[in-house]
Amino acid sequence: MEHPPIAALTVLGAVLGLDVVSFPQAMLSRPIVAATAGGAVAGDPVAGLLAGATIELFALETLPVGASRYPEWGSASVVGGALLGLHGQLHPGALSVALLATIATGWIGGWTMIQLRKLNGIWARRLRPAIDSGHSMAVVGLQFGGLFADLLRGGALTLLSLLAFIPLAEATLAIWGADARLSRAVSVVVAASVAAAAVWKLFRVTAGARWYLLGGLALGLLAMWAL
Repeated sequence: MEHPPIAALTVLGAVLGLDVVSFPQAMLSRPIVAATAGGAVAGDPVAGLLAGATIELFALETLPVGASRYPEWGSASVVGGALLGLHGQLHPGALSVALLATIATGWIGGWTMIQLRKLNGIWARRLRPAIDSGHSMAVVGLQFGGLFADLLRGGALTLLSLLAFIPLAEATLAIWGADARLSRAVSVVVAASVAAAAVWKLFRVTAGARWYLLGGLALGLLAMWAL
């Protein structure tokens, strides 16, 4: 395998990690976008799209409606998309390894976001006298300091994950012996099960919503059959 574009992927992970909560919250950090971008930087956008679509099924488990503790899927999806892009979507175990790396990175990323909030709280308490006095630069400095810290957090998370998982993926795939169809089927079934549970958690308490869900599923299957 050629030398992976670590620097470019690190910058991408930093920017998309920033999008999760801080700025601009433009849904660029959604797995289907972030992983596709990671795969494109690694040289295979189609593989990145495949990874993103699968990771998105896991990400649906955490609905963006006020949760305070959740995996950080932006930077993590860059890692997953890049890994699948680097090793090729046709390799029997590439998708499974990419998903494992993504979930691990997302879990660690969620922890780093909590630590960053604590750090922001420390900075805010130190600047409390200036803020109470009405110094606008104290507020601006606190805002930009938090943004920059989040940018560094996303970049560091992406870099360390790539450095850890690229050689681990190479070693794992070198000895992978499971059938290609079975490997992909297990990954997709697990992801779909998580997504189905997440969707059911939302729709089961909403009157009539399950019928819309079933109708949308039927239309999707019909469109897939027609195409």
